[in-house]
Amino acid sequence: MTRFDPIRLEVLRNALEATAQEMGVVLKLTAFSPNIKERMDASCAIFDAQAQLVAQAEHVPVHLGSMLRAVGPTLARLDPLEDGDVVVVNDPFVAGAHLPDITLIAPVFVAGRCIAHVASRAHHSDVGGMEPGSMPGRSREVFQEGLIIPPVRLYRRGVEQTDIMAMILANVRTPAERRGDLNAQLAALRVGARRIGELAGRFGAEGLEQGLAEVLDYAERRMRARLAELPQGSWSGEDWLDDDGVGSDPVMIRLRIDNGPAGLVFDFEGSAPQCPGNVNAVAPMTHSSVFYALKILTDATIPANAGVMRPVQVRIPKGSFLDARPPAAVCAGNTETTQRVADAVLRVLAQFAPDRIAAASQGTMNLIGIGGHDPRTGEAYTYIETIGGGQGGRPGGPGMSAVHANMSNTLNTPIEAMEISYPLRVERYELRDGSGGAGDHPGGLGIIRAISPVGHEARVSLQSDRRRTGPYGLHGGQPGQPGANWHRDTAGGQAGVAAKCSFSLAEGEAVQIDTPGGGGWNRPV
Repeated sequence: MTRFDPIRLEVLRNALEATAQEMGVVLKLTAFSPNIKERMDASCAIFDAQAQLVAQAEHVPVHLGSMLRAVGPTLARLDPLEDGDVVVVNDPFVAGAHLPDITLIAPVFVAGRCIAHVASRAHHSDVGGMEPGSMPGRSREVFQEGLIIPPVRLYRRGVEQTDIMAMILANVRTPAERRGDLNAQLAALRVGARRIGELAGRFGAEGLEQGLAEVLDYAERRMRARLAELPQGSWSGEDWLDDDGVGSDPVMIRLRIDNGPAGLVFDFEGSAPQCPGNVNAVAPMTHSSVFYALKILTDATIPANAGVMRPVQVRIPKGSFLDARPPAAVCAGNTETTQRVADAVLRVLAQFAPDRIAAASQGTMNLIGIGGHDPRTGEAYTYIETIGGGQGGRPGGPGMSAVHANMSNTLNTPIEAMEISYPLRVERYELRDGSGGAGDHPGGLGIIRAISPVGHEARVSLQSDRRRTGPYGLHGGQPGQPGANWHRDTAGGQAGVAAKCSFSLAEGEAVQIDTPGGGGWNRPV
């Protein structure tokens, strides 16, 4: 069959990316929970018949980079899928995420054979476990973090498997909301499958399959060309998490990057062993940080698909906290460890590409979960959110303030939406003056956000980092200020609380999160 000419290939590539983007719009508009419909803590992507990532929307990097490594192993656990099947999974040691990230995958059949897959991953506000929101501050094993769903068919030949759905909903605190969000994910898959069917009608089924392969080859060629422009050699560095939430010792990430004729090698030998706390990451999480950093290093216009990783090796030592084994607790591996891995990778890349890499951004997702029973309805509720901070100063200018950087690309929950949806009051929401690191291009400012329960006692869980050491500056720029977490009692007294913890919050009390500022780039003038 004739290869795609460049124009035809570009038309197909953009059509695939537009399809993933449209899937995300459908998911956001039809979701029930504010975490998805307001913050868009969800991602959509398209895979070929062999489960290789071929197109993604500009959604959440930690979702998309880990799906690149996890969809294939997920489907390998099942018999060949049939038309109308939908797979559901959240098992971290298969799906490559934490338990609240539920992934749905559906094959796309044309003329009786599978030519592609569509997938949506969404962070659900509760999947059971020891704390509301399923992100406990100090879990020690994955069973404490919620319901584990191995790869199973939620739909079989177009028919919902009601026993599977009932099992999921029976294990969560907010079943109506979970059902609504799962239905939104299903709607996104249906739109994606319809659009791919239309592309098959346009290019032919065999032509589309060939086109998907050529999109991957195109990304590989462009990545190899950009890597060839970089100096060859070996560079190393390290960064660390404050602690694992159980002990007080820092958790080390060590990295050596080798660039040679065959491509880049990222070697994490020497990183800390698997931890008692929940900062452990499964391997696809670690891969997602490398995938993200590669895009920063090279060219944002290179298609973000599996072809990008063909010239790249990622070596993760077995037994380390970057390739956790069950039953390790992993919920903060997704939110905190991926951020620190990205920081470590970018810090080393800055040694041989100094004009392409920004100083460290806040380096944490500042996750907060609050749950209890809404006194207005008597029903259980779970609020979950990650909070933005300062972006690092960049070669082209200062860092942005109050944004989600690196592995998170979500939005904030507007005060109005939060207070309508939950029995909560936002008492402070403002920029954190002076938190950005000084530099010729200074770091952006962090955020102060304070929340109190209204008419009830609530449980709070925090997962955060960069509370001891601020985000690093580069080339003489100063570090950003570390973050801080606070508990305010009914008398107005304020005391610090740990970066990773869970506690009760009475009516009239408040929890306050001060997020880190970004590091400065270049010496202050």
